[in-house]
Amino acid sequence: MKIDNDSVAFITGGAAGIGLGIAQAFAKRGAKLMLADIDQSTLDAAAEQLTAEGADVATVICDVSDETQMRAAAQATIDRFGKVHIVVNNAGVALGGLSGEIDLKDWRWITDINLMGVANGVEIFTPLIRQHGEGGHFINTASLAGHVTSPGMAPYHATKFAVVGYSEAMQQELAPANIGVSVLCPAWVKTNIHRSGFNKPTGGGDENDPRFKEMSKVIDGGLDARDVGEWSATCVEDNRLYIFTHPEFAVGIDARYAAVKADYDACAEFPAFKANNHDE
Repeated sequence: MKIDNDSVAFITGGAAGIGLGIAQAFAKRGAKLMLADIDQSTLDAAAEQLTAEGADVATVICDVSDETQMRAAAQATIDRFGKVHIVVNNAGVALGGLSGEIDLKDWRWITDINLMGVANGVEIFTPLIRQHGEGGHFINTASLAGHVTSPGMAPYHATKFAVVGYSEAMQQELAPANIGVSVLCPAWVKTNIHRSGFNKPTGGGDENDPRFKEMSKVIDGGLDARDVGEWSATCVEDNRLYIFTHPEFAVGIDARYAAVKADYDACAEFPAFKANNHDE
């Protein structure tokens, strides 16, 4: 869809990082913005910056894992702008740890934000977009970690793989209503997501930990969120399903799907499955 002066966008995690980068790209195209985030001071700073850049922007405090707060944020968007066309389900957190050593309270925390936060956005806003009949678009923020895995981050991978699959199904369901879907799958971007684990229910986190310092170096060397936002806006206008950001990591995608294909092909050699082969 075209992003222009008639577009209204609702963006979670919109006060900083990738959410703010997307907001800036949308504003450059003339879109009106409702930024949702959990910290008022950060929201205020983002709104001041965007307003100075010429944007029509409003803000709302919202915990995406809370259905009541998400419904209130949706109503605030309608009250302020009359309708909504683009929903960016961007808010997310990170959680590491080894399988068998992760507290289930932390599992529920990351799932409620990274997956149910997206589900809340989709289930609450889809009827509102259908209602005006002008079409629209969802961006659901996943990660390259929704396609390629590494040890020590199983909860993060689980939620991001889920968002990728959810988005793929959504695209098929919503296309007849002229509602597009993109799933944003970046690798390293300069954000504060590596600090989000400090807020998990069981606490913990130490900025002096060598592992944290190493991760900080990697993230600080990542892409600028403004560039990710600009590419995301371009992909919305091109109606792309997948929004990738790091061409150099294509080898990981290729390796994963080569492994999937090899094991899928192996099932054709199992005698019971050969008997059910209807290709003859």
